[in-house]
Amino acid sequence: MDSGLTAAELTLLGLLVEQPRHGYELERVIAERGMREWTEIGFSSIYYLLTKLRQRGLIDRTAESPAGGGKARKVYAATPEGRAACAAAAVEAIAEPHPLFPRVLVGLANQPAVEHEELLAALDRRSRALADRAEEVRRAAEASDGPGFVRAIFDYSMGQLAAEQAWLASYRASLDGARRPGRSTAVAPYDVKRERKEFYAPRNTAWNLVDVPEQQFIGVDGHGNPNTAPAYAAAVEALYSVAYTLKFASKGTGGGDFVVGPLEGLWWSDRPEVFTTREKDAWNWTMLISLPEWITPEAIEEAKRTALAKKKLPTVGEVRRLVLAEGLSAQVLHVGPYDDEAPVLEELHGVFLEANGLRLSGLHHEVYLGDPRRTAPEKLKTVVRQPVERIG
Repeated sequence: MDSGLTAAELTLLGLLVEQPRHGYELERVIAERGMREWTEIGFSSIYYLLTKLRQRGLIDRTAESPAGGGKARKVYAATPEGRAACAAAAVEAIAEPHPLFPRVLVGLANQPAVEHEELLAALDRRSRALADRAEEVRRAAEASDGPGFVRAIFDYSMGQLAAEQAWLASYRASLDGARRPGRSTAVAPYDVKRERKEFYAPRNTAWNLVDVPEQQFIGVDGHGNPNTAPAYAAAVEALYSVAYTLKFASKGTGGGDFVVGPLEGLWWSDRPEVFTTREKDAWNWTMLISLPEWITPEAIEEAKRTALAKKKLPTVGEVRRLVLAEGLSAQVLHVGPYDDEAPVLEELHGVFLEANGLRLSGLHHEVYLGDPRRTAPEKLKTVVRQPVERIG
């Protein structure tokens, strides 16, 4: 059912349903919440719209004297009829998709009239403008102290911008590919499991030696039982929040798309035997997610700020960049429950190291290829890795 309210009228009415306000306060809230980005409410049109809403009986007006005296201000508030109309129109707006008429589609429809290099330059300008707009929305979101639903509005705007940035990067890449005969226009996202199969998809279920190259990660340090320690769950959530923020930012700005890598962990203790006895409360850990080499330290810090503003997870502040250069390492694919790793570790420490003239040179490293929430314990796959060095 059509409420008969324009987007501008509904937006203004909603602010008055929220609480009574005078004209200058309405202007302030509209500016703070970035409402002019998705509805047309100019400062000069506020009172015109208020008059229309009053004529329909949806709002009422009273006079309020400011503190300390002075001229009384006109304060507007929604009537019962206005509250009902606002609720009905809001439900309609949320539930029913409405057609969009973005001007960019008109431009795309007329590409035959544009030279190829000029088209690429225009797409690049749009990409920069989208990045600037995303930054403006992010800053407005960080500065906003409005009610909870305001966060959803900012999140939706950021999602829309990220989606267009992703489309723009993909389309820009396809146009570049179209200029090079014999080249595929589809570019697969970087996937560490595919690019580094030897370290993320090994097949050996007995210990073997590998040479692990330098690799970039984000990580969070902690201590305690990973099954029960709240810090562990918070660390994993923070890592994925930052990793996905990096993914969408990199893809949206044309830096390159990538598949978020599996969860990994470095494990250690002052008493190494706690790993074979499974005394998990004594474990120290650094949980990790790998990153492509093109992700810069500055991009990581920016992603942390964005993720912290969006998710409000304090542990995001503990996420740090680290580079591992493990080099020579003993590695095995363990299939089965995590708690069944003890015999595998005993074989490493009691047989393999001595037989090959090796000693430990780094932290115990695991890569979790299965999701324990969706995979039967007996089918879980874990890459178990231990940096080593030769004796003598």
